[in-house]
Amino acid sequence: MGMFRRSRKPAPPLHRKQQEIAQEEAQLRQKVESLERIVTQSQAPAQKKSSAREPDRSATANVVERRFHVSVAMESPQVFDDSRTRRRPRALRKERRHGQIVFLILLAALGVAVMLLISHLHP
Repeated sequence: MGMFRRSRKPAPPLHRKQQEIAQEEAQLRQKVESLERIVTQSQAPAQKKSSAREPDRSATANVVERRFHVSVAMESPQVFDDSRTRRRPRALRKERRHGQIVFLILLAALGVAVMLLISHLHP
């Protein structure tokens, strides 16, 4: 039964590279999350101070805030990619034509087979 055992080999280079990339990605995600928390925490007191001092600047602060939120919102491009969802499925004329030709050939072969059977079985 020993011949079914696999020898322990080190992970292939591609697998190791994938693991390294996954670890780096996890670290970067943690950094992004911590930076987002810092930004949201620093925005809350700053908005309170600015609203207490100058209530007419809230419109300009809102524009600046929207500009900064765009970079965070663009992390997942599939949310904003409407071209894929609205695109009509491509025409399958070639495949349909091929299927029709195959069907006609099979139908003709069936007809020939039936005619041969009838002619040979009828005395």
